[in-house]
Amino acid sequence: MALISTLRTKMTKWVVGAIALSMGAFIVGSDLFGSGQRSIFSGSEREIGEIAGNAISVDEYNLVIQERENNYIRNFGRQAGERERATLQAQAWELLISRNAITPQYEKVGVKVSDKEVEDMVWGKNIDEGIKTAFLDSAGKFNRPRLIEYLQSVADMPAGSEARDRWDAFKGDLKAGRERLKYENLVAKTVYVTEAEAERDYHNQNDVVEVKYLYVPSFSIKEGDVNVKDSDLKEYYEKNKKKYKVENTRSLSYVSFQVAASKEDSLAIREEMTVLSTEFKTITEDSLFASSNSDGTTPFSKYTISSLPTVLNNQKENLATGAVIGPLLEDGSYKIYKITKIGTDTIYNAKASHILIKWDNTTPEAKKAAKDKALKIMADIRGGASFAEKAREFGTDGTASRGGDLGWFSSGAMVKPFQDAVFGATKTGLLATPTETDFGYHIIDVTATKDNTFYSVAVIERTITPSDETLNEILRKADAFASDLSGVEAFKAKAKAGNLSVFDANDINPNERRVNDLNDARRIVTWLFRDGKIGKVSTAEDLTDNYVVAVMTGETEKGFKPFDKVKEEIRPAVVHSLQNKMIVEKLKGKTESLDDLAKQFGKDATVNTMNDLKINTTAMPAVGFDPIVVGNIFFVEAGKRSNPINGENGVVIADVQTKTLAPEIGDFSIFKSQLFQSRNSMGAYQISEALKEAAKIEDKRYKFF
Repeated sequence: MALISTLRTKMTKWVVGAIALSMGAFIVGSDLFGSGQRSIFSGSEREIGEIAGNAISVDEYNLVIQERENNYIRNFGRQAGERERATLQAQAWELLISRNAITPQYEKVGVKVSDKEVEDMVWGKNIDEGIKTAFLDSAGKFNRPRLIEYLQSVADMPAGSEARDRWDAFKGDLKAGRERLKYENLVAKTVYVTEAEAERDYHNQNDVVEVKYLYVPSFSIKEGDVNVKDSDLKEYYEKNKKKYKVENTRSLSYVSFQVAASKEDSLAIREEMTVLSTEFKTITEDSLFASSNSDGTTPFSKYTISSLPTVLNNQKENLATGAVIGPLLEDGSYKIYKITKIGTDTIYNAKASHILIKWDNTTPEAKKAAKDKALKIMADIRGGASFAEKAREFGTDGTASRGGDLGWFSSGAMVKPFQDAVFGATKTGLLATPTETDFGYHIIDVTATKDNTFYSVAVIERTITPSDETLNEILRKADAFASDLSGVEAFKAKAKAGNLSVFDANDINPNERRVNDLNDARRIVTWLFRDGKIGKVSTAEDLTDNYVVAVMTGETEKGFKPFDKVKEEIRPAVVHSLQNKMIVEKLKGKTESLDDLAKQFGKDATVNTMNDLKINTTAMPAVGFDPIVVGNIFFVEAGKRSNPINGENGVVIADVQTKTLAPEIGDFSIFKSQLFQSRNSMGAYQISEALKEAAKIEDKRYKFF
C-alpha cells in the first residue's frame, strides 16, 4: 500500500505538472470557489455552466468533486480541509473542461491508448519512469521481480478494496498521461521553421550597428502644456480597445463588523484559567491534565535554556520542579506553565556576540595587523564604547548588522577554538584576548555562560475568543445595519451615521475568493453574482473574522469596458503620446548636432552611444526596453540620421555611424533548431488555450459555490 501511495504521488505530480505546462492546467488547478448551499435551485437552474455546448449540472460537478475528494483520501489518508477542498473543486472543474473540450479532440485526431500500451508502461519493455523509481533495490537499481510480485498481489485483491482502487486510479492517470503525450507529439509535427526564418534569426543575433543617439523623454514636456481633448481619448480607446476586453465583473461597497472578544470575554477566560492554575498545582497527571484543558497543540514540551519561553527564561533562577506560573497573557492567549522536571543534558548551550576581524592574507604581517586592529577595538570597548556599535562598524560577517549577536548555540555548532573560548568562560563579559580561528580574529562578548539544564514543562493554553453573547451582539449590530436598507447612497449615509468605514471593491469576477483584505469572501461574492442588483444590500454574511454587509454598486458586462469607465484610466497614456508628438514636431527637420539638439530640451535629454546594438537587444542606455526604437534604427543606412522615432517612453533621433552585417554562412541549422525548440515548447499550450477559447466556457458555479 505504501508503494502505490508513493506511485500515486509521483504520477500525480508528473501528469499534473506536464499538463499544467503544456495543456493549460486542464486536469488540475487552484479553485476560486468555496462551498455553499447546493440544493436551492431545480431544473435548468441547477446548471452551473456550459463547456463546448454541453450543459454542466451541479450534480455532475458534485460527482467529479467527490472523485477528487476520494482520490485525496486515498493519497493522504485523511479528509481534505477547507483550503484543500477548494483546490479539489477547481480540479473537478478543470477535469470537466478536459473531458468536454480536450478529450474529444484526442478522438478527432485518432489518439488512443490501448490496454496493451498501458501494460507495456506497467511491466513491459517501456516501463514508466515513475514506476521504476518506486521499485528500486538497495543499490538504487530498478527491481523488476519486486514489481511483478507487487502486481500479482494487486491482482489478488478484491475489487473495490482501497489498495485496488489506488492501483486502478494510478493506471488511469498513466493512460491520461500517455494520451497527452501522443497528442503533443502530433502537435509538434505541425511546427516547422523555414530556411528564410532561420537566416533572419541569424542576422538578428549577429548584425551590429554602431550608433549615437539623442533621447528626449516624454516628461521633458510638462503635462500642463499638453491639451488633451475628448477626441484624443476616444481615438486612443478605439485603437487600443483590445486592452479593455473584460469578462463580466461586478463592484460593491461594504462595511465590516469585526468579530473580536470583549474585555468581559477576556476576563472570564482569565478567571477560568486562575481556577485551573490552582488545580494544576496539586494535580499529579500533569501532561494529561494540560492536554485535556488546553486549546494548544503542544501541552507538554522539553526545553533547554536556549528554547525556554521568554516569560520563563526571565525568571529561570526561580524555576523549580512543581512551580506553576500563570495565567499569563501571550499573543492573544492565556497560558499556565508547570515545571514538571528540571535536569541536566549532555549538550550545553551558550550565548555570545562577536566581532570578526579578517586578515587580508595569511602572511604573518597580515595576521599581526588584524590582531592589532582587534586589540585596538577591544581597548575602545573596555573604555566604554558600545560592543554592538563597534560590531556594526568593524564586523565582517553576517552578524555585523545585528551588533554581532550570535544568539544561543549548542556545543559542537562552532569551530573548536571559538567553542573552547565561549564554553570555557566562567562569567559573562568581554573575553581577555581575541580568539583566532581559520576565519580571522574574534572579539567575543559572552552574554550567557554555558548551561546544560533542561526543563520539562506542561502548558495549558486558552485562546481568547468571543463568547456566544459577544457574537450575538456583533451579529445583532450587523443585522440592524442591513435591516430595511436599500440604495448605494442610503448605505453610505447610514454607515457614516454609525461611524462605520465603507470599503470599495471594484471589478470583482465570479471566481474571486478574496476581496480586499477579506481573505475568504466567497459568501459575499456568491451573493453579489447570484442575488445582487445595483443598490441591493446583502444580509450580514459571516466571513469567520468579520460580519460583512455589502451593497452592489456597479456591473461591467462581458465584452469591452465602456469608454466612460476607462476615460481617466487612459488619460496618462494619451498625455504621454501627445508629449511625444510635440517632441517629434520640435525635432523635425533639425540638422544640428545631437549634442546641440539636447540642449534645447534641458537636462532631461541625453546623448548616448552604443557600439554593439543588435536587433534583439533587450535594452538601450537611457531608453530602456524599446523594440520600436531598435527596429527603426536598423532601417537607417550607415552614415545617415533617422527621423524622430516615437518610442515607448520618449523620442529618439539616431546617427547610424556603422552597420556591420554578419558574414554569409551556408548552414543555418543551429538557428533553425533554436527557433523550432522555442515554438515547439509553446505549441501544445497555445493549442489547448485555443481549444479552451473555442469551447466558449460559461462558468456559473457562483450559483452554488
